[in-house]
Amino acid sequence: MLTRQNLLRTKPVEQLADEGAHTALKRGMGLVPLVSLSVGATLGTGIFVVLGDAAPKAGPAVVLSFVLAGLAALFSALSYAELAGAVPVSGSAYSYSYATLGELVAWVCGWCLLLEYGVSVAAVAVGWGEYLNAFFESTLGLRIPEALAAPPGEGGLVNIPAAIVVLLAATVLLGGIRESAAVTTVATLLKVGVLVFFVAVAVTGFESGNLTPFSPAGFVGIAGGASAVFFSFIGFDAASTAGEEARNPQRDLPRAIVISLAIVTSVYVLVALTAVAAVGTDTLGASKASLAAVLEQVTGTGWPATILAFGAVVAIASVVLTVLYGQTRILVSMSRDGLIPRFFSRVNRRAVPQTNTLVVGGVVALLAALVPLGQLAEATSIGTLVAFSLVNVGVLVLRYKQPNLPRTFRTPFAPVTPLIGLVLCVGLVLGLDEITWATFAIWVLIGLIVYFAYGARRSKLNHQ
Repeated sequence: MLTRQNLLRTKPVEQLADEGAHTALKRGMGLVPLVSLSVGATLGTGIFVVLGDAAPKAGPAVVLSFVLAGLAALFSALSYAELAGAVPVSGSAYSYSYATLGELVAWVCGWCLLLEYGVSVAAVAVGWGEYLNAFFESTLGLRIPEALAAPPGEGGLVNIPAAIVVLLAATVLLGGIRESAAVTTVATLLKVGVLVFFVAVAVTGFESGNLTPFSPAGFVGIAGGASAVFFSFIGFDAASTAGEEARNPQRDLPRAIVISLAIVTSVYVLVALTAVAAVGTDTLGASKASLAAVLEQVTGTGWPATILAFGAVVAIASVVLTVLYGQTRILVSMSRDGLIPRFFSRVNRRAVPQTNTLVVGGVVALLAALVPLGQLAEATSIGTLVAFSLVNVGVLVLRYKQPNLPRTFRTPFAPVTPLIGLVLCVGLVLGLDEITWATFAIWVLIGLIVYFAYGARRSKLNHQ
């Protein structure tokens, strides 16, 4: 029988730590792979895909939109870093909520993470096809037909490239964590190099006139742009999903989270500033392969755009790989707790959750092939912001309940810092449009139905 006590029962931190210490997953990731995982899951989404959508909303002040979103992410990242060091398990915000706010809240958080990770993979994959077309056109003079390279509602029937990149990422994950980490590290170094190349070329076309009027829609436009691009900062929490595959999670997870966010925010701001100053927001908004368009206009030749398009193809593919990884590891934790079917947490001889990866890859590939980018990106933002809000609250609750719990990283200036992170997240949520809110409400309602029909009755914690 379900009672209020069952729904609010928390999972002891000691039990979570014990499960993480005796995991069936393989510990093989040091600090560099963790930073690469976090940067790889982040760097590329906002710049290569969403900049063209956010720039018309905020004008040249889209640069400040990235700063505002990065600031909101920073306060939440500090909370993530503390909980990652104290509770080093694969469940990320879901497990942190389970330890601090109770099972029902943890389920809602986990359900939001499914939206955050799964949908963000699909959103990024949708933009991958545009850059693939740009690369093919500049090198081979060919384009994938629009009907097969764009989803319904955006001039196509089905986005075949988007589905392919998701399935390729799932195949890499099936090879094992070390192989996946090696691919991610190489791809991350490549994409950083390509973006440095973009800044070096775009700055030669810098025109101050393109920066005026700087903020035509005022703070409302800046906040709207920040809400739209915030999902491009979600990657830093991918490191926290590797809690059971890191060699020294208490030491390395907090460092990886903070270092990766600093790298990503700096690159986003530099690229956005040089792109807007070079061509203006109208040109950026005219193409989803906006950075390639910038280089073509600045240089008057196609070869820089070809390099950029190739870098984008690799960069976006690596985002798909790393975020898909995070999705599967959160499902491992939820399955281990009995809230979703057991097969999600079973691993094969390579210590890979094989069935989990196949199911997630198939569902996300279908989503990427059939759903437009704009709706995906904003739905992801609200799921992300809810999860971040719960992590900020979780730091405060755990500080109160277990002040003497060993913590390898402590959020500075607590409780002020987590409270600021919470307020910023709530503010960004309020900046999202009504359709996004309606979509999210339906998603949460479906999640509650699933929980009460399945998870609540099969929860291992409730049967202990």
